[in-house]
Parts: sequence; structure tokens; C-alpha cells
Amino acid sequence: MRPEVVLLLGASFWGLGWIPLEHLAAQGLSGMPVVVYTYSLLCLLAMPVLLIQRHAWWPQRRALAVVCLCGGWATAGLVGALSEGDVVRAMLLFYLAPVWSLLGSRLLLGEQLTASRIGAVLLAMFGIALTLGIDADTFRPLQGSDWLALSAGIAFAANNLATRSAEQVPLASKALAAFIGAAITGGLFCLLQKIALPAVAPGQWLQLGLFGLFWLTAMSAAQYGFSHVDASRAAVLVLVELVVAVLTAAAFGERQLGPGEWFGGALVLTAALLAERPSRPRSALA
Repeated sequence: MRPEVVLLLGASFWGLGWIPLEHLAAQGLSGMPVVVYTYSLLCLLAMPVLLIQRHAWWPQRRALAVVCLCGGWATAGLVGALSEGDVVRAMLLFYLAPVWSLLGSRLLLGEQLTASRIGAVLLAMFGIALTLGIDADTFRPLQGSDWLALSAGIAFAANNLATRSAEQVPLASKALAAFIGAAITGGLFCLLQKIALPAVAPGQWLQLGLFGLFWLTAMSAAQYGFSHVDASRAAVLVLVELVVAVLTAAAFGERQLGPGEWFGGALVLTAALLAERPSRPRSALA
């Protein structure tokens, strides 16, 4: 399949992630402890793979370190912002990531910013605002949890840019490095906020392991897309995650959809379709 299609599939898996998270929350496992437990389990898989592939990723170890740190901060920062602040504001600030990716792809990677790419980002931003719903309270001055969500979005964009630039790093190393970063930053959050880790029964460890494998599949598909699709296009494609999350939440009766949500979701999908179209090769000069 084309990298754009693989990226869309990975983003769709992300959008389904709320279902196992809600299942775990019903058993007393939620928030940052789930991040620590799930990604710590994945670290058991990540460390041997990174050691085996160390000769392949060592020349681009700095880019892989950015993937590790920024990917981990994006995950833990968003979870922290959602648990401490207003969900709508946190999601809006986090989903500014395509804007940072658009600027970063031009400044750091030298990608061309065409009118269609800029238009797709603007269209996606408008669609996100309609889908999540905004009011006067949305525009109040930023507070601590808001800055956390904003920084998570910037870290997510930096992770995507680093993944794109780390062309020599094996896909498995890029996907698993982000899990190590998430486990470390999640643990730091728990220490700083004095969050106690709940006891986990054997059956719950199995469920956490299955959730980790689900997340590994989604992240591998996304990292493959980030590695082969221009960063400015990939940033718009992953927004399909939000549409999938909203639609599945409505299907399970967790959320009611009004005209604004439907229209906003349609705009996000339209932006994704514009970004999914392959770039036309430049004509050779005679």
C-alpha cells in the first residue's frame, strides 16, 4: 500500500484507542499509570530490538533521540493535560501540531509549501474547531494544563519531523524509541505529581499487554507513514484520528453529534483527502 494509506490506517487505529482506555479505566487503571505500565511493557520489547539494530541507527542517533524524547513527551503531556484541564481546550491546543509541522518542514527539511498544503492545514484547523466545539471560554488566557497540551503538540510535530529526517534508522527502532520516551516521561510525571501506581492483577497485566500490542501496530504504521510522506502532508493525514474517535464515540452512545460536528468532521476528511493526493513531479527543464 502507499505510505499515505498506511498512515491513514495507523491514525485510524489511534482514533480507536479510547475504547481499550475506557475499558481499563473502568477497572481502576487510568491516566498516567496506564502510560507507565503500558509503555514499560513495550520497553521489554524495545530494548533488545534497539540493541540488535544499534549499528543501523547509530549514525543518526541524534534524530532517534529526538524521536524518543519528543514522542514520549507528546504522549505523556497530552495525557496529563487531558486529566488536569479542560478536554476541549487541551485537544484544540494539541491539534495545532499540523501548523508546527508545516513550519518545521519548511524551515528544517526544506519542503516546498504549496498553496494546496497550506489550504489543507487551514481547512483541517477549522474542521477541528467545529468538531470539538468552541465557545467564549475556549479563548481565555492559557493556564498550566493548556501549556502542557500546547507543548505536547509541538513535541508531536518535532517527533514527526525527526522521524522523517532519520532515513537510515530502521522502522522498528523509530517506533520503539518513542515507547521508551513515553515510559520515562510518564514515570517522571508520576514522581513530580506524586501519583501512586495502583496494584495490577495478573489478568490486567494481560490486558495491558494486549493494549500495548495494539498501540505497537498503530505506531508502526504511523512511523512508516511519517518516514515516507512529507511532514506537512503527514500532519494533516493523522487528523483522521480525531474523526474516527468522534464517530466511534457516537456509535457507542458516548457522544451526540450535531451539525457542527458532522460539518467539522467532513472538513477534516476533505483536508486529509487533499493531503493524501500524491505530489505531482516537477517537470524537467530542457
